[in-house]
Amino acid sequence: MRALTGVETDRLPEERERGLTIVLGYAPLRLRSGRALSMVDVPGHERFVRTMVAGASGIDAFLMVVAADDGVMPQTTEHATVLRALGVADGVIAVSKADLADPARALAESVELLPGAEAVACSTRTGAGLDALRGALERLAARLPGRGGDQDAPVRLHVDRAFTVAGRGAVLTGTLWSGRLGEGETLQLIGCAPSSRRTVRVRGVQVHDAPVRTAPAGQRVAVNLVGVKASEIGRGDVLVSAGTLGETSILDCALELRDARHGERVQVHHGTRDSAARLCDLGEGVWQLRLQRPLVALDGDRVVVRRLAPPDTLGGGVVLDADARRHGRRPEIIARLEMIRAGGRPAASGGRAALVSALSAAPEPAPSAAPDPAPLRELESRLRESGPVLLSEAQMGGQLDALRALRASGTAVRVSGRLYAHAETVGRVRCQIIALLERDGSATLAGVRDALGLSRKSAQAFLEHLDAARLTRRLPDDSRVLTPRAAPRRSGREA
Repeated sequence: MRALTGVETDRLPEERERGLTIVLGYAPLRLRSGRALSMVDVPGHERFVRTMVAGASGIDAFLMVVAADDGVMPQTTEHATVLRALGVADGVIAVSKADLADPARALAESVELLPGAEAVACSTRTGAGLDALRGALERLAARLPGRGGDQDAPVRLHVDRAFTVAGRGAVLTGTLWSGRLGEGETLQLIGCAPSSRRTVRVRGVQVHDAPVRTAPAGQRVAVNLVGVKASEIGRGDVLVSAGTLGETSILDCALELRDARHGERVQVHHGTRDSAARLCDLGEGVWQLRLQRPLVALDGDRVVVRRLAPPDTLGGGVVLDADARRHGRRPEIIARLEMIRAGGRPAASGGRAALVSALSAAPEPAPSAAPDPAPLRELESRLRESGPVLLSEAQMGGQLDALRALRASGTAVRVSGRLYAHAETVGRVRCQIIALLERDGSATLAGVRDALGLSRKSAQAFLEHLDAARLTRRLPDDSRVLTPRAAPRRSGREA
């Protein structure tokens, strides 16, 4: 890192004494093309793999360093497993200490471990190979798309460090996963402690020590906050756009795991947070993770799964449903998850929609013989045009094959009993009801009916739908309130 960037990322005295990275370090690398890369220096030692995973979350590519005199070590193999779990396939291999030993063996082992990565032998003592290494990083950066595309997405930043700056207050750092972060914004900080969510304001933003008005996704940022102390922020906290993301304790995932067993206790890593969890094998590489403490995850995110004892990385994969409920190997649920894994339903993007528009009613499996396209189009059109008015099976003219196909694709949703609606309608009405309950604290059936302009029958069906999804709870006086699963915390440390 020092040879490439000129920055000494080993800040602690014990790191310099032992020649060993212990905590995460950061430095910018400016390439000849003018492109800047944000480098994250992660520990290489096997005792600090958990810290390595926290630093590697959110990266787009890797620079794997292998010593010529050691070759590929067990921790190198584990780091490669972590990269595969995170879906990070692009990278460069630097075989260092080429002045001390013939790098041929280490080069061959590294390329075998990380196929497709360009490997370069180099020495920081003599400087040999460093220009070639920079050239390899240039070629790597040229083929990376970057993350600045959707700047309208909600802010999501997983915190890896927090400290106090005299005269400025609390500062946190992390990789900005999505959105655009700017001065003056009001955000929410979701803490690792139970029921910890507080409102904060952005006083200033820096990218590698340089003040900026706004920072796009993909940048390493330091954020100066008002409304919180540094002592109240820790690794694993998540900074998000206000009122968007919530926490989840059950994930349905597509995982590639080595020697994993149904019911095994494991450690799940996501962002900079980790949690103990129980594995539930659903078959065909689909698993449910039942977490001991919640994560702030969305569909399409990546997780790493490690064994607790002896510590070892089992693998990882992608989140299919970040708002799952406990279930077993029910055929209709497995069919839905398989469809999502195959790309049959797009992953939810940020915002409260990630929580409230997930389809809680599991679709039925697709019929063995696909219905004709005309009834499908006709029924989907009727569902879409019905607005918040629900259609019963009888009102659909007996087109049950088409209905099953639309449910299997996630287009039609069973709201309650034999009443159905278009998925977009369900998502919109869910958002409206939750916004009403957030504003007023509670609402009766009549209040929801009048506020949303629904019939009593439709309002009751949608409320029962939210009750079944455990987003609302019915009180003895017949009013509804939000459950902790859906309601944002309005104070910093509510019990």
